[in-house]
Amino acid sequence: MMSAIRVEPLALLHGRAAGLAREADLALPLAGGPAAFTMVRLHGPDAPDGPLALADVPTAWQAGVMALTEAPQPFAGLPTGRPLVMGVVNVTPDSFSDGGRHFDPGAAVAAGHAMLEAGADLLDIGGESTRPGAAPVTAEEEQQRILPVLRELAKAATVSVDSRNATTMRAAIEAGAEIVNDVTALRHDPDAARVVAESEAAVVLMHMLGTDPRTMQDAIRYDDVALEVAEFLAGRVAWAEAQGIPRARIAVDPGIGFGKRMAENLAVIERLPILAGIGCPVVFGASRKRFIGELSGVATADRRLAGSIAVALAAAERGAAILRVHDVAETVQALRVRAACEAGAPPPVDAEVEEE
Repeated sequence: MMSAIRVEPLALLHGRAAGLAREADLALPLAGGPAAFTMVRLHGPDAPDGPLALADVPTAWQAGVMALTEAPQPFAGLPTGRPLVMGVVNVTPDSFSDGGRHFDPGAAVAAGHAMLEAGADLLDIGGESTRPGAAPVTAEEEQQRILPVLRELAKAATVSVDSRNATTMRAAIEAGAEIVNDVTALRHDPDAARVVAESEAAVVLMHMLGTDPRTMQDAIRYDDVALEVAEFLAGRVAWAEAQGIPRARIAVDPGIGFGKRMAENLAVIERLPILAGIGCPVVFGASRKRFIGELSGVATADRRLAGSIAVALAAAERGAAILRVHDVAETVQALRVRAACEAGAPPPVDAEVEEE
């Protein structure tokens, strides 16, 4: 387990600089993408202290370095080669991000279609709030909330069900969900792994302290949060494989805000490339979260657009494959412009743009 996450890529380059460094054998691609890393830090027994240039990595660690360069297999049949945008559809009366605006099934379906029109690659539908201190709902109530919405939206897009309950996972898969997104990494419900393994569904395994959102912020303590998150996720991937879920159907999520305060969140984001060694796509969700408000002084969640865009771009630069967001149109626009700036050429644009 440790061998999968011991090597941490450092000193990332992007755009033309990344290409030139790779051509000169001074850098390696990060997870098969356009970013490149020029240094590493080694973690584990007898690891050298401090950062190392690639040419100075001891022979025993070189296989771990090369593992960082391998692109994960395509996830759930989704496109590759660019960060994907996952639109969030919360069918709850107490969502932290929208205050229950999409609790009505019709409103939730309309919101999902609007996100797809704005450029979302997939949708994540949930019926239970997992904000800190949130009260749980029964699986029956969760299903009553999400299944009508999921059935409709699954006709138009790849849909993920955000649930930790096995019966909800099964019902959602039968209704058309292709991905299970479990904030407990299949630890909450003993039947969850079997439901996923027996289906064709993909799964997102997320890091969270404990398995209860009500208590996840109560006893936060890490020695090295980025390394511990990576170790946890590598362990859950290995466990899921042992339960019959192929690695090609697994993505990982560092769980921003789940058992982490602002300092831990920022440390995980800054060192996100360490997750590349696990060999699975990285899902990243920080949209509108509390630490953005703490950094920006914006108390209201739905006014944290600018901060959410900033953190989404930071994650994309560090190897995130899927960005879970509330503000789809703005995120898609930001990613498109960022990609053009790095490539030095405009991407294809579907809509005509009015001249000012």
